[in-house]
Amino acid sequence: MTAILRVESRKRVRSLLVLTGVFAVLAAFYFSVYPGFADDAEAIAEAFPEWMFEFFGIDALHTVEGFIAAEMYSFFWVVLIGVYFAYMGANMIAADVDSRRMDLTLSNPVSRESIVVQKIGALWVPLVVLNVGVALIVYVGSVVIGEAMNPVAVAMVHLLSVPYLLVCAALGLVVSVLADRARRARAVALSLVVFLWLLEAVSTLNEDYEWVGAIAPTRYYDETAILVHEEYAFVDAGILLLAFVVLVGLAIALFVRRDI
Repeated sequence: MTAILRVESRKRVRSLLVLTGVFAVLAAFYFSVYPGFADDAEAIAEAFPEWMFEFFGIDALHTVEGFIAAEMYSFFWVVLIGVYFAYMGANMIAADVDSRRMDLTLSNPVSRESIVVQKIGALWVPLVVLNVGVALIVYVGSVVIGEAMNPVAVAMVHLLSVPYLLVCAALGLVVSVLADRARRARAVALSLVVFLWLLEAVSTLNEDYEWVGAIAPTRYYDETAILVHEEYAFVDAGILLLAFVVLVGLAIALFVRRDI
């Protein structure tokens, strides 16, 4: 009953170890740069227009928390890892349909609902490997340079990113069910995550249009507020979890009715 879950879980491990290694290299670079950067942080901040800080959610660059939030989390984690999860979601159904593996899967005594649930359930591997691995890397890096970050804040920035990443994957899953080609599903899912990120960022620049960004998952995950101000938005995380459940339910409903 869990064969799909086991297979999908195993095949993600190698790429995730590589990705975690990439983050280790990035962290080593940024932590090595920070001591020299901190001395000129205020002058650098004054050289850029205020809208850039609002657009990228940058705050307190003179602190190690603000620096790491801006350099590592605001783009590499929120955008690139969000895109990575959308990519995985987009492959879940469309890739199997494209390669005809779905015909073989459906010939076994397994329901379509179970297929979707097991495939989305395999996300526990990237969620655990990336969040635990990168959290440890970031905390140890801050200790090494003598600027130890609050371990609770570091843990929370990763824990509260889980609902956000799940929504990114669920968006890809819905596209995967609808698309007739895996390549098209991946392209649409990746573009959708980036578009929603840009939409939310642009909407914050004008109070009259700030409501537009409410549909973007990034509205409900603020890595800078967590690391710099230690503000933990559990309600926002709950909204993202609800959105994830709704999107998975939609994907299941569409897949059950799809002619394959």
